[in-house]
Amino acid sequence: MTDFSPRLFATDAEVVRLGEGLLACRLAKEDWTHEAHLAACLYLLAERPDLDVDAEIAGLISRFNESVGGVNDDAGGYHDTITRIYVAGVRLFLRCNPPGGLAERVNALLVSPTGHRDWPLGFYSRERLFSVPARLGFVHPDRAPFPEAC
Repeated sequence: MTDFSPRLFATDAEVVRLGEGLLACRLAKEDWTHEAHLAACLYLLAERPDLDVDAEIAGLISRFNESVGGVNDDAGGYHDTITRIYVAGVRLFLRCNPPGGLAERVNALLVSPTGHRDWPLGFYSRERLFSVPARLGFVHPDRAPFPEAC
């Protein structure tokens, strides 16, 4: 893993703004950082039981990307495998860690191994993870199985 100093969140309201902003396509493009992706994911999983994150995440992120002028294609925009591995990782993180405030949980996630930008490379070779098939649909890990228990 590489060194990584994430931007942490001071308030729960910041996390809610990102999660709800994703849903409503009301975020500025520059707000959609790695930390924002993970904060929004944790928010959706922890606070929005009315959403089926697994079924809706691809559409939510793709729609947001398009709302800020992005394109979802073979070379850019939504990346299915990276998104789905992080959704699974955030879900496991929530299951394995004590409850707390949103900002507290997001910050703990961001400084955990799961929060690192290169965390998926523990399970995927760079070639497989950044391939067109991995961008367009979920591909299974080729380096190590994904953990399913704490």
